[in-house]
Order: sequence, then structure tokens, then C-alpha cells
Amino acid sequence: MLRKISLLLFAAAIWGNVSGQDTPADSTKADSTKKSTPVSLRSRKAPKTYATIVTANFTTQKGMFTVHQHGDTIYFEIPDSILKRDIMVLNRLRMAPAGLNVFAGEALEQRTIQFEKGRDSTIHVRYNLLLNRADSGEAIHAGVLRSNLNPVVYSFPIIAYTKDSTGYVIDASKFLREKTFVNDAGNLSSQLNVQNMKDVKVESVQVYPINVEIGITKNVQTKGAGGDPVTLFTQSSFVLLPKVPMAQRLFDPRVGYFTHTFNAFGDKQQRAEERRMIVRWRLEPKPGDRKKWERGQLVEPEKPIVIYIDPATPKQWRPYLIQGINDWQAAFEQAGFKRAIIGKEWPENDPDMHLEDARYSVLQYFPSATPNAYGPQIHDPRSGEIIQTRIGWHHNVMKLLHSWYLIQTSAVDPKARKAVFDEKTMGELIRFVASHEVGHTLGLRHNFGSSSRTPVDSLRSLSYLKKHGHTVSIMDYARFNYVAQPEDKIPQQYLFPGIGEYDRWAIEWGYKNANARSLEEDTKTVRKWIEERLRQNPRLWFGDGETKKTDPRCQTEDLGDDAVKAGTYGIANLKRILPHLAEWTYEEGGVQQNLSETYEALKNQYTRYIGHALKNIGGVYETLRTDGDTASVFEIVPAAKQLQTVVFFQSQLFETPHWLLDPAVVRKTGGPAAPNFVADMQARAVNSLLDIGRLNKLAANMQQFGEKALPLTDYVEAVHAGVWKELGAGGSLVIDSYRRGLQKAYFGAVLSVIASKDAGVNETDAASILRADLFRLREEIDAALVNTKDPLTLYHLKDLQYRIASVLQPPKS
Repeated sequence: MLRKISLLLFAAAIWGNVSGQDTPADSTKADSTKKSTPVSLRSRKAPKTYATIVTANFTTQKGMFTVHQHGDTIYFEIPDSILKRDIMVLNRLRMAPAGLNVFAGEALEQRTIQFEKGRDSTIHVRYNLLLNRADSGEAIHAGVLRSNLNPVVYSFPIIAYTKDSTGYVIDASKFLREKTFVNDAGNLSSQLNVQNMKDVKVESVQVYPINVEIGITKNVQTKGAGGDPVTLFTQSSFVLLPKVPMAQRLFDPRVGYFTHTFNAFGDKQQRAEERRMIVRWRLEPKPGDRKKWERGQLVEPEKPIVIYIDPATPKQWRPYLIQGINDWQAAFEQAGFKRAIIGKEWPENDPDMHLEDARYSVLQYFPSATPNAYGPQIHDPRSGEIIQTRIGWHHNVMKLLHSWYLIQTSAVDPKARKAVFDEKTMGELIRFVASHEVGHTLGLRHNFGSSSRTPVDSLRSLSYLKKHGHTVSIMDYARFNYVAQPEDKIPQQYLFPGIGEYDRWAIEWGYKNANARSLEEDTKTVRKWIEERLRQNPRLWFGDGETKKTDPRCQTEDLGDDAVKAGTYGIANLKRILPHLAEWTYEEGGVQQNLSETYEALKNQYTRYIGHALKNIGGVYETLRTDGDTASVFEIVPAAKQLQTVVFFQSQLFETPHWLLDPAVVRKTGGPAAPNFVADMQARAVNSLLDIGRLNKLAANMQQFGEKALPLTDYVEAVHAGVWKELGAGGSLVIDSYRRGLQKAYFGAVLSVIASKDAGVNETDAASILRADLFRLREEIDAALVNTKDPLTLYHLKDLQYRIASVLQPPKS
């Protein structure tokens, strides 16, 4: 609200100046009979002739708008033709400061602006916020305009007119050196806590037909970065957006696209509409091919998507990055376009091409120790048209790829059993990540549900993998086929993910011609495509695991339709890998660093398998349905699958996994710790299983799903049986240190519920059931003590006996 008020006050101040309503500087002394001149006009000088301003000393570049430069003086010549045209201003790092984990080419800030001619011989710059919109032919359009005044962010006096009066010369020298939107470093300013900016200098100006590129250096004083001064070299691109915006395509939550959102108002509405349009490239046929395209024939686009490889990229990886880009060709063919996307090496000896030119999309290679890559896009906020991408590729992503591939596949692929992979293996890993990031630049979001469309046992079938691959979408975080077992003899190429059925379908849905004459008609057609295609092939399901994180089918780093079965296969492979870690991570001259890092990665992978299965407990599937569909949107994870998950915990974690603590590895990678990894995992797991949130979720499932739900009593009994099974085994009782720790953690988890003073915890069925569980446990311990001779086991059980008694029968005060 405060922001709205401040904008309105700001707008009022602007219009006050424009309409000449300023108060004289000293109104008490003003002659009331004398007509005063507004300050805003008195302070401006009359424009001079063009020839006296733009002299022979200036260097002139013509393009989107003309730029005249002489030393530090820079004039913009704004033609009538671009007034009130939408222009995107993109700020990027041209050279990045050291030590801040930012890199040349990364985006800083973007704005949409318009130049407009003011009434007092000025050129104003306004932000075009585009928050609320209405069709110009509707009555409500006038109201939207009145209630959405875009702010003026800078005003230039016109210092000269062109001879034909169709252009306006403004002095941009000061503007380019001040703290204006061209010097806005976005989040980097906040990160550095910038206090002031000085020594600002325009280093370069390049003018092209649809863009103007300005390179600026500046020194900023910071409170962040240790308070040291930081020099930034930024590039500001003024990019003219198309006069006629690309046709929109509205988002449908059953296909995963990034979106741009605004409020749409119309006369016939009965409620305001939050409109979400997908972001995508403008692919249109060449003029002579339009009829073929409209008939559904395969044609080449007039302007294909071209992504260049940064010339700073090591040469051996360039072909694989290009392959990762070109892998999307088949998807675009399904959408009706051939040669729609092309990866190319940057022509290093072409003097007319510059990496800073915003007309080019580039995969930028960062000399970075961060193990990462990302695929952003810049789009037209009016239509969702993607106009540029700068894929960020960190050099050290290879470390992450090496770790993933060794830990997930070395049990079945000998080429993964090395501290340094051969060039082709690493190249194919790079290609896989490149394809994923390119998918983002095409508009596609993550589809974390896609891997659940594959039956786990099919991941071990070569014939299935040849036909479908191990995941339906490369946009999932389904890395490599960790389910495949050595006896399956799966070749390396089928351990990698690739462009899948969902990916080809998603591109088809977003880019195919719908032959629609209106947005409403387009929306109706593309929704019909979804309904038809999902009926034909349920594998094309989009599982949104980013905004909806409760569906156990939509997880990261998982494979297959059964987390328990997939995790069991994955753990079997980890057991094969661990004894060989020292051998497979050996590097001449090394000091066990590879071994330590890889062992840590193996433990993390094991933790993921446990976490994937845990999502089943209390889990609910959510599947979007169309109006009129009688099937349920929410369905419970079957009770049998939930109980199977408890058994998985018992067999893979509560039965102490001593294999994870192989002395040959542990004694080289870390000293004694209490709790160690296994003990810590056991305690965390039992606390998660008995967490009040999970127990209440199970109770809520019983209320909503009735007999289909897993009864809370059955669940607690199953967890109890796995943790306390020794008590009923008979014979001489010995409980090892890991099991003792697990059992104490169980008691602590129960106590945290029944002793809580929170009504949402202790006044629940879960609290009653757990209290009853303690009565049962007390009886089991009493019976087991008869057969207990081992001292530590005896002390452990007596300690628990005392703790339980103090809870169930607390002493009188």
C-alpha cells in the first residue's frame, strides 16, 4: 500500500511539472499581477540548431537510435519512430570482479522502458510496468489506463531537433554516469551493500539496427565484500521489442512452462483474471512456406534459435555442448519445424560479431569453482516471446558430474571407475547437462514427476531402455540409471537420460501452430491437445514437484514408480561400489582427498534413497482433472505401499548397515565421531517416522479416505516392531550400540509427543496411541530383562524402564 501511495504521489508531482503548476521559489514576494513562469520551463534552455550541437568533432553511429560521441560527451538522437515503442534494457556483467562468485555475461537487471516527448521540450523515459491490461476496444480499458500510470524515471531536455524535426537530440552524458537504471546492478548491489558509486566512465558504445550496447565501468564503495572498493564493468543493452508482439499462448498446469503473469480485465468478465502466458521463442515460417505450415507440413523457421558457444570454452567440450543443443531438433520437428535450433561455435575472427551484442544467444563458460550450470532466458513481458538466452556454464560442473556418475553407475559401467574419466565419457555427461539447461532456455520447467512414469523393473530391461530411455523427460532431476544391476549388462548410452517423450510433447504443445484466429480459440485448441494426448499416453504427465512438494511421485534425484524397490536396487549397487572406492578414486600423488569426497557422495546417495521412500508415509497423489472428470484429484498412497516402506527402513537402516562403515574406507576419511553417520541416520529416521506432523497426516488421511488409508495404530505397531524386535526374540538378549541408540531415539520421539504442552500435539489420537505404545513397551522390557545377561544391554533396558515409569507414573510432588 505504501508503495502504491508513493507512486501516486510521484505521478502527481510529474504531472504538476508538466502542466506548469509549480509554485515560484519565493511566493510571498512574487508580484501577484505578474504571470509567473513555471520553474520546470524557466530552467530549460531553448534548443539549438542541429549543426551547432552535432559538430564535425563527433563520431556518429546510426541504428535503433543514433549515438553521437566526442570524448565524454554522448548524445542520443531519438527518432519519432521509436517514441512510445517498448524497449528492453538489459544490464549484464561485461567483466566481473574477483572473489564474488559472479561472472562475465551474467544478468544483473532488466527493465522495459519507453521514450516519450513531453510538453515542455523534453524527452521523458518511463518504465512500462505492464501489470494490468485490457483490450483497447473495451470500456474498462480507460479505467485500467487511469489506474496504472507508469512512472517517469528520467527527463532529458531536447538540445536540438533534426532538420526534418523527426528526431530529438538529448545529452545522455550525465545520465550514463549517474545512479540510473543503466547502472543498476540488481541483486549484486544488495549483495555488496553498495554505498556509493564514483569514477563512472563510458568505455564503449556500439549501435545496431535493433539495439544499442553501452559498456560502463564504475567503482563502488561497499559494506559487503569486506568493505573493499569493487570495480564493475557492466553492459547495458537497449533492445527494441517487436512493434507487433508475438501471439500469446496461455499456460496450462498440465504442461510445464515458465510463465509471465499479469492481470487481465474485460467488460464481459464476472471476475478479474490472472493471466499466465508461457514464455517461448517466436518461430514462424518463411513467407513462402506459411501455407505449408498452416497445413501442418514440416518447414524451416524464418529465424531459427541459434545458440553460440563462448570462445572461452575448452575446445574438447565444444562439440558435446553443440550436440546438447542440437538434441532438441527432433522435438521441434514434432512441432512442425526443421532446423529450428542450432548450436554453433562462435566465429572468433569475425570483427562484426561481439559477445556483448544482445542479438546473440550464447552458452557462456565461467572459470568457476562452483559445480553448477543454469539455463535462463530473457523474454518480452508483453507476449512471453524469448528474445535471448545466456546459459551459464560453470567449469566445475564436471566435478559434480564425475561424482554422480561414479556413485550411480560404477557398479555396471567400468568407464565410471576412474578418478579422471576419459574424454568421451565426460563429454557425454556434459552433453546431458547441456540438453537439460537448453530445455530451460526454450521455456520448459522441471518435470520432477516424469521419472515416476517408468516401472522400476523396466529400468533393467535393455529393450525397454532402447525404446523409452530411463526417464520420460530430461527436464527431471533423474540423473543416471542407478537401478540397473551388473547382470543386466546395460550399455553406457542407456545409463544416460536424453530428450524423452514428454520433452518432445511439451515442445509440440508450446510451439505447434494451432491455426487460431484469437487467443480464446488458441486456448481451446491447445487444451484439447492435452486431453487427447494424455488419454493416448499417460506417460506424458507433468508432475510439478517445485510448487507442490507433497506428491511422492514428484521428487528430485529419484527413478521409477516405486521408491522402495528402486532404493533397494540402488543400495545393492552402493554395496558393490564401496569396497572399491580407494581403487577407483586413486590418483597418483593424491592424499586421499578423492576418496574422502567420493565416500561423502556415496553417503549422500544412500540418504537420498531413504528420503525418497519416506515420502510414501502419509503421502497423497495429486493429479489435475478437467471439469466433469469423475476421477479424484487426490488419492492416497496405498496402505500396503506405506507398510512396505516401514519394512524398507527396518531392513536397510534399522538393521544396522555395517557395510557403510567399511574400516578400509572410514579409517582413511575421518576420525571417530559420536554419533557417526549410521547412528545419526538411524536417529533422524526414527524421529521422522514418529514426527507429529507425519502422524497427524496419517490421521487426516483416515478421516478423508476411510478404509483405504493406513490406520495409525497399524503404522505405529509396524514401526515399533522394527525397532524393538529383539525384545520378543527369546534366548540370551544382546543389543548392539547402534540398536541401543536407535531405541533411545524412539523413546525420545514418543516422549516429545506425549509430553508436549501444545494442544495440537498432545490432544490428538497420535498422542493417545503413542502413550499406549509405551505401556506395551514397558511390558516387553519387563519380560526381556529375565533373559538379559550382557551388561550394556541390561543397563540400557533398565534405563528405559526407569524413563518410561517416570512418564507413565510420575512421582508425586
